[in-house]
Amino acid sequence: MNLSQNTLSTLVVVALAVAVLAVAVAVGAQLRLSRIQARYRVLWAGGEKDVAAVLSDQASEIAQLRSDVARVRDKLTGSAGDIEQSLRHVAVVRYDAFGDMGGRLSFSAAIIDDRGDGLVISSINARGESRTYAKGIVDGDSEVTLSPEEQQALAAARTGRGGS
Repeated sequence: MNLSQNTLSTLVVVALAVAVLAVAVAVGAQLRLSRIQARYRVLWAGGEKDVAAVLSDQASEIAQLRSDVARVRDKLTGSAGDIEQSLRHVAVVRYDAFGDMGGRLSFSAAIIDDRGDGLVISSINARGESRTYAKGIVDGDSEVTLSPEEQQALAAARTGRGGS
């Protein structure tokens, strides 16, 4: 078989191109294999296990996490109820109870929770004496008549304005 020099050169170039292409494919395959092996090592970090054992471990961990989430949810629900019942809305109204005294020494303070339960404390101060009253508040209202200043303090506590 007599091949011309041109044909032989062309065959050598084609063979080299095929060889370079084969090497490129092999390098790409090796890189892909390395990434898969890295993922495999992460998945089986605890040692050699089969897929069923790994999935079983993951299922156990998920069940434990669900249990933990349920426990946290229960505690959060309980905490929300505690917060609703905490006396955290406060307002103070200062005023002069008597015309002959200045300085707004008398005050009414309303302290209620989210439902409007709590109390109003009033202190009436005169020159020679001081009187203090406490009135219970249920659902934003009192069984005892509230003075205008006590009503103002209660309204300010409900709206979060704090009074004056």
